[in-house]
Amino acid sequence: MRPSHLLLAVLVAAVWGVNFTVIEIGLDHFPPLLFSALRFLVAALPAVFLVGRPKVAWKWIVAVGLVLGVAKFGLVFVGMDTGMPAGLSSLVLQIQAVFTAVIAAAVLGERPTGVKVLGMVVALAGIGVAALDEGASGPLGAFVLVVGAAAAWGLSNVLTRKASPPDALNFMVWVSTVPVLPLLALSLATEGPSQDLAALRGLDWQGAGTILFVAWVSTVFGFGAWGWLLHRHPASTVAPFSLLVPVFGMSSAALFLGESVTPLRWCAAALLVGGVALTTLTPARRGRDRRRPEVVVARPESVGRPPARAEESVR
Repeated sequence: MRPSHLLLAVLVAAVWGVNFTVIEIGLDHFPPLLFSALRFLVAALPAVFLVGRPKVAWKWIVAVGLVLGVAKFGLVFVGMDTGMPAGLSSLVLQIQAVFTAVIAAAVLGERPTGVKVLGMVVALAGIGVAALDEGASGPLGAFVLVVGAAAAWGLSNVLTRKASPPDALNFMVWVSTVPVLPLLALSLATEGPSQDLAALRGLDWQGAGTILFVAWVSTVFGFGAWGWLLHRHPASTVAPFSLLVPVFGMSSAALFLGESVTPLRWCAAALLVGGVALTTLTPARRGRDRRRPEVVVARPESVGRPPARAEESVR
């Protein structure tokens, strides 16, 4: 990987890590479901008019939009709004690698290797330590919501892989159009029209800045750059950089939000990152579907490199 590409991969990880701190700030301005709806609305417009027509079937766009946009991000935003720290959220969400591997085994017929199973056990041990730490210092229910978000993320990884979009940015922009109305409906039903209107009327530069960051910087730039890297390098080369996300997430939360990092949290981080590394970077044995490529987990919007041309495969 060229130095410029390496720096871009680190930059994307940094953006995604800092994004959790920005979300925490944004939740001071908006109810969580409304904030999530605005995030996807601004990410989709005007980009949807610039990326061209969808390049995969609508059933995949709708499925990923509902699972990733409504379930995953809805649970994350609500979990953080109800007390889950930003830094810990960036860490706990990495358990999506375990959920992805389990779902891929069931849906794609991949049989995990012994090393991958060991990685799952280590990562789950990290979740247990993080739950112990959060249960002693914060609301355990919020922790469970973020774990649920990681499960939804894992399902969206497998759906994205089955969709096999040739253009990651095009796919994610169109996916961003799906959650807007469901999230707005959920916000009106649970958060109430008066609270939503009060948040919109009180919009200031800081609130607008958080929407622009999570929509354009984290979503459009981050997803686009990650997809660009995946088209130029093997997924196994790009995927490890996603392990830097909780490093930047926990560091930025400590720096800008004053979140403390307890010894238990450091222990959880070591177990989770180590377990996710084993789970993510270890090839899976092919099961009943030998034609389907391996799922390599990086981010929910990640897709593998385009199929090699015949002459490349011969070489």
